Amino acid sequence: MTGTPTPAIDENAPVIARHSIVIHAPLDVVWRVHTDLESWPEWQSGVGSMELLTPGPLRPGSAFRWHVEGLDITSTVRQVVPQRRVVWGGPANGIEGVHVWEFTEEPGGGVLVHTEESWSGGPVEADIPYAQQALDSSLTTWLDNLRMRAEAA
Repeated sequence: MTGTPTPAIDENAPVIARHSIVIHAPLDVVWRVHTDLESWPEWQSGVGSMELLTPGPLRPGSAFRWHVEGLDITSTVRQVVPQRRVVWGGPANGIEGVHVWEFTEEPGGGVLVHTEESWSGGPVEADIPYAQQALDSSLTTWLDNLRMRAEAA
């Protein structure tokens, strides 16, 4: 059986980060908070601005431009499986990133949010340890902020 491959991070990238958190809020709340891109600057301290480039609901091909931690990023959505998975990627200052988010209801309550991201490109290869630390820090902060926002909703 053939079909479109599932979008994933670049497993050959020099920098890869994987992190997870359990959020004690309903799945629909966690999903809504995370996919309401225009609200990111309200709860993600590192996101300075967000501009939707594609009107309408979040879907494959949707594009958005955002500024985070000094990076000017234009991301394109590659996959949306409502309340389960979203993947986007794109260039930022010479860095090519691919970001996967997965949402799973936990049997005992709450939602396990797992994210993984890959970075490649000249700036990454120039200082892999710094890029790794920056990506790990960014993702753990993002998850913690998502947890706080969703649990307060």
